[in-house]
Amino acid sequence: MKKQLTRFAPLQTAKVLALLYFMASIPFVLFMMLVMSFTAAPGMGVGFLLLMPFLYALLGFVFTIIGTLLYNLAAKWAGGIEFTTTET
Repeated sequence: MKKQLTRFAPLQTAKVLALLYFMASIPFVLFMMLVMSFTAAPGMGVGFLLLMPFLYALLGFVFTIIGTLLYNLAAKWAGGIEFTTTET
């Protein structure tokens, strides 16, 4: 059975993806903090690293809204992404 994704709800999609971006950035921040604890070289500050997941989530939120609005416009003109489903 073929179906089309013709519209994404921009705000809901952005909320979910912002949370995913936030969660995905945590391991990176922890890794960078670990690396910084073993090096004496000046680099990113710990404050910036702690702020990074929030910035990543905010930018992910904003760009997801923009992306979903653009997708909805393109889907209106050309039709949505088509996919096939099967019953299991």
